[in-house]
Amino acid sequence: MDEETIELLSFIKGSKHRINILLYLGENIKITSQIAENVGLRVTHTSRTLKELKEKDLVTVLNPEAKRSRLYQLTPKAKELLQYLP
Repeated sequence: MDEETIELLSFIKGSKHRINILLYLGENIKITSQIAENVGLRVTHTSRTLKELKEKDLVTVLNPEAKRSRLYQLTPKAKELLQYLP
C-alpha cells in the first residue's frame, strides 16, 4: 500500500460520516439531500463533509455550476478505497 493510500484511509476512517457517505455513494450518483437522509445527517453537515471529500479527490460534482441539487459520485480513487472500508 502506498503512502497516499494510507493517508487517504486515515482521513476517511477518522470520521464515521465520511465512511458512511462513501459507502452510500458506491456506484451511485446522488444529490446532497438524498445522502443526508440516508446517512442520518443534516444537509449542512453533509455538504461540509462532501466538500472535504471533494478536496481530497474522493468525490466529484457532475454539475458544479448548479447552486442546488448538485450531483455527486465517487472518483476512481475512492472506489479503490472502498475495499478497505467496513
